[in-house]
Amino acid sequence: MQIIEEIKKNELVKNPSEIQKICLEKLKLNPLPNIKSELWRHSNKSKFLSFLDYSHTKKESKVNFPYDNASQNVIRFTIGENSSINLKEENYSIRKLKDSEIFDYIKKNISDFDQTDHWSDLLNHCLSSKNNILGLNISGNKIPPIEILSASSYNSFNAKTLILFFEKNCEANLLQINLGDKNSSLCQSTYLCLEENTSVNHGVVSYGKNKSNLLNSLNVIQKAKSEYSLSSLHFKFNYARFEIRINQLDGDAETNIKGIQITKNEDQIATYTKMQFNGPNGILEQINKSLADDKSHSVFEGAIVVPKIAQKTDASQLSRNLLLSKHAKIDTKPQLEIIADDVKCKHGATISQLNKEELFYMRSRGLTLEEASKLQLSSYFQEIISCIPVSKDRWDLLDKLLKEA
Repeated sequence: MQIIEEIKKNELVKNPSEIQKICLEKLKLNPLPNIKSELWRHSNKSKFLSFLDYSHTKKESKVNFPYDNASQNVIRFTIGENSSINLKEENYSIRKLKDSEIFDYIKKNISDFDQTDHWSDLLNHCLSSKNNILGLNISGNKIPPIEILSASSYNSFNAKTLILFFEKNCEANLLQINLGDKNSSLCQSTYLCLEENTSVNHGVVSYGKNKSNLLNSLNVIQKAKSEYSLSSLHFKFNYARFEIRINQLDGDAETNIKGIQITKNEDQIATYTKMQFNGPNGILEQINKSLADDKSHSVFEGAIVVPKIAQKTDASQLSRNLLLSKHAKIDTKPQLEIIADDVKCKHGATISQLNKEELFYMRSRGLTLEEASKLQLSSYFQEIISCIPVSKDRWDLLDKLLKEA
């Protein structure tokens, strides 16, 4: 627990900012999350400790983009590159947030942070230096696709923060890529704020190398008439947690969440979602998939919270899981917390294996067992990754996943 020991000894941050001081004080009181809580009870203790067992570094991570086919029609940023950003075109603009805007926003948020629910964000903010925080204000309706890259460094603990403000009537496609180098940990906090009549299609792709770890937190605020779509993929991590918190602030908004996590060997990857409705006429469609092989462990827990004010809510949450080994383990827990009495809400979960009848049929038509299995997996993956905003000719995610499977 090298990071935690450095926090206790005040050796982690020299000349800390006000935000870092606030987070450090909270972490000193409770340096580790409560493992008895629902959000942390499935975490593998040894793997979680290995996530914390690297020295913190402020150095810029060496980034190798996963594909070389860069396009002039894509706007690309890397968290950690300290450069000025001010793009003004006829139909859109992207402006780098001022330090004061970033400071005010983070400070406002951490004042309400619960130690258990937001432990990962507190850890991140006490570690994130100014150079590893990227904040952008985005407006317009004909914005080229935006790509944002975040990476860890070999044998190091890296903390990164991303803040995006989307103005009214904005339409954007956003691809966020998190790369884990071998023997490293990446702590990533992302904040998205969608104003009225804004539409954002957000893809998150996270993958690592040998003994890489990830703590990935996503916090989304939606104003009325906004539409937010999230498609995510997490794989090849020794230990990874993806925490999603979405708040429809005034209701009358639409949210779509699709995610998949793939575990092999002895990996553990977990996804936790909390969907909060704070107004009427909110819509949610959510599906989360897990694929577990070898001796790995996959976890999904999802909560939909519908208070009395959120009448006419229409929410659906489904967890679909594929178990490829008798030694692998999957834990899934979709749940509803409903106070409102005029809603349509449903949830469900399934755990299955590859369909033997389909495999037999395909083999009877000349396919090998390996070919038939990969054809089934292709269908299983495609429902999620087809929604991630990256074109096949630039990065064939399906091909990459089938090679890993």
